[in-house]
Amino acid sequence: MSQQIAFDDVLDAVEKLDAEGQAELAAILSRRLAERGRERVADTVEQSRRELSAGQCQPVTAAELVREAQS
Repeated sequence: MSQQIAFDDVLDAVEKLDAEGQAELAAILSRRLAERGRERVADTVEQSRRELSAGQCQPVTAAELVREAQS
């Protein structure tokens, strides 16, 4: 079971770490955030491929996207 911790409590706990511990925590958080970002991109690509296969969208060029965004 996961217990939610208040953000301020987390900040207080981090302050109690030494500099090396804080740096390691920052590195871990950075890697986890990057992984979540990659997962979001992969999910978006998969969804887009499903929509394309189902005929729900059409491929367009970058120039067409820009023209559409500007109109």
